[in-house]
This record gives sequence, C-alpha cells and structure tokens, in this order.
Amino acid sequence: MGEESGKDFASIKDEEKRLYEEYKRKLNELRKVKVENEAVGQVFTKGLLPIYTLFVLSQGPTNGNDISQQIGKRTKGYWIPSTGGIYPLLKKLEKQGFVEGTWDGNKKAQKIYSLTEAGFEEFENKKVLLKENIEEALEVFKIIKEDLYD
Repeated sequence: MGEESGKDFASIKDEEKRLYEEYKRKLNELRKVKVENEAVGQVFTKGLLPIYTLFVLSQGPTNGNDISQQIGKRTKGYWIPSTGGIYPLLKKLEKQGFVEGTWDGNKKAQKIYSLTEAGFEEFENKKVLLKENIEEALEVFKIIKEDLYD
C-alpha cells in the first residue's frame, strides 16, 4: 500500500504543477489583454479626447461630467471617457488658455468650462491636422477587419 500511495502523491503533485503552470499562462494572457486594452484606450484618451473635448465645448459651455456623458451619447455608448481623464485635461487646457472655467452659483457648485478664442482656433487647427490621420486610421481598421473577419 505504501508504494501505491506514493504514486498517488506523485500524480497529485504532477497535477498541482500542471494546474499551476496553466494558471500562470492564463494570468499572463489576461495581463496581455489588459495591456492591449489600455493601449487601445490610450489612443482614445491621448489622441482623441483633447480634440473631442474641444468639439463638445465648441457646442457650448458645460462641466466635465457632462462632457463625458455627451461623448458617450454621441458615440452610442462605445466610448465613455472617465471624468478622471477629463478633469486633468480641462485643467491642462485651462493652463494653455484654450478653455476658461468659472464656478456656477448653484448649491452644488461646479466648474463650467467654455472655449476661449484661442480654444476655438486650437480646435479648428487640430481638426485640419487630424483629419488625414483619422481617415488613414479608419482605412487601417477597415483592412484589418476585412483580413480577420471576412
């Protein structure tokens, strides 16, 4: 009986090792997916959020939460930027002189942002500069989609 229980113990150890290796592999896959998702998110956050924030503000003054909601609504919920990204961006745009923030007089005081003249100019310049890049990116996505799924 001692030899048989030794074999059972060895097979249990082998199974534990196999399961642990599988766990590590799956964990690495999840980390890779997370990094890839963050990279895709950064394209939106770093590349498109500034100009789209300027676009929303070109429609009229509003606060950071509303900017996030408007972007979510305009993109049919595909992209809803966090206010944790919008407010630092608004602060940066304010320091650059592109937006102006003023506190409203409501009970729940909130900062309302509006484009300055320089902000309107920056928005128009960025639109011109990014148009070709956005069109090229759309073409690349279209090709990749066709290659992978058609």
